[in-house]
Amino acid sequence: MSKLKMLAIDLGASSGRGIVGSFDGEKISLEVNHRFPSEPVTVAGTFTWDVLRIFHEIKNSIRKCALSENKDIKSIGIDTWGVDFGFIDKKGKLMANPVHYRDSRTDGIIDYCDKFIKKEELYGITGLQFLDFNTIYQLAASMRDEPVYVNNADKMLFIPDLLNYFLTGEKLAEYTIASTGAILDAKGRCISKELLSRFGIPESLFAPIVQPGNRIGKILPEILEDVGDITADVVNVAAHDTASAVLAVPAKSDDFIFLSSGTWSIMGSEVKEPIISDASFKYNFTNEGGIENTIRFSKNITGLWLKEESKRQWAREGKDYTHDQLSDMALASKPFQSLIDPDDALFATPGNLPRRIAEYCKNTNQHIPENEGEIMRCIFESLALRYKYTANCIDELKGSKTPFVNIVGGGTRETLLNQFAADACGRPVITGPVEATAMGNLAAQAIAAGEIKDVKEAREVIANSTELGQYEPKNTADWDAAYERFLKLIEK
Repeated sequence: MSKLKMLAIDLGASSGRGIVGSFDGEKISLEVNHRFPSEPVTVAGTFTWDVLRIFHEIKNSIRKCALSENKDIKSIGIDTWGVDFGFIDKKGKLMANPVHYRDSRTDGIIDYCDKFIKKEELYGITGLQFLDFNTIYQLAASMRDEPVYVNNADKMLFIPDLLNYFLTGEKLAEYTIASTGAILDAKGRCISKELLSRFGIPESLFAPIVQPGNRIGKILPEILEDVGDITADVVNVAAHDTASAVLAVPAKSDDFIFLSSGTWSIMGSEVKEPIISDASFKYNFTNEGGIENTIRFSKNITGLWLKEESKRQWAREGKDYTHDQLSDMALASKPFQSLIDPDDALFATPGNLPRRIAEYCKNTNQHIPENEGEIMRCIFESLALRYKYTANCIDELKGSKTPFVNIVGGGTRETLLNQFAADACGRPVITGPVEATAMGNLAAQAIAAGEIKDVKEAREVIANSTELGQYEPKNTADWDAAYERFLKLIEK
């Protein structure tokens, strides 16, 4: 068969890329055609996304296709982070830059929203983990502080839906991205009218929900005048980046634990129906949508943010270490001297993370890390123990032990952490692909084009397209002993 060419726009919290994917019937190959920053900006005291600049860079990626041998791309798909959105007014104009999920407007919002609906009831409807930046909380903050937006908007569109709207003029809500916001009835896979009525949010604010694989339409003529002669369809992929990453998990069976490893670690399992129970509420697990109407039963964990922010702090002090140097320092340090709870609020915001880690260890009567290697060893071991805790919760909630952990994303390059994860979890860890989100984005486009049959076949193609790693558990007794200490820390 002739190669199917597609363009994946993959947007992260600090950078974005246009990636041309070619599918020859057996493998998907990737070519990055454009890289660009997507950093947020603070304007008038609000932390926002510069979404028009992001859209400009998306057009640059499309233009590069039009001016190259990739002008025959068949489709374009966009994936991004979850929860954030922009308001479109009744004339079709963007009302303001979308607010960033780390903006302070949602500080204390969960308690504020308790007057609208109790947490237990909210969880019973949405099945979503309680995070103060969930879309429902952002909407509540907007209605409280700046009601002009909700009162005068025609639609609110999640970031990938907003960018698709800029390209095509069509207002739609892709299922996997909508599922991140705590606005859906998890079991019905639809907007919860009950929930909206509690908050006084008009149902008309939301666009129709569509599934991954939906054809949105052609690029608007005025956009084509700018980018060139491109006939590609714009399609809905699994627009939440984690949903795309999970689609790309080359699992050996239907029963697997996934770990999308990056700035955030998102760990969970793919299930057919939501798991909403007293126990899942207690453990604060989330039920988000996946491709083919599956549910990503998962939990957000602070991930490589801890390493990245520590690295930035040391660079500010004139010590510009490479990632490999930091890992080597960790390996050379004595094991299990100090542990932290990676999800403690102390570590959630930018700043001097090494100092905060030292303070945490002092306050919990542990060895205080004395150098960069001990800080890194503490971070990696603590993350691995948090993975063990989360995997044990998944096993308990599903009622059986899942045999493998599949790690995908940029964290697959962290070989020491991957080995620690296998050791701590006591089960084999399979790593790859690194470019899981882009692979999943492109696989969804290939399914939409009818060139790949379904998710099962897509995973076979992806396994055939990438080099996978495998780590076997070692020293499990030592990790079990450290786990007992870790449990005492997180249960305080």
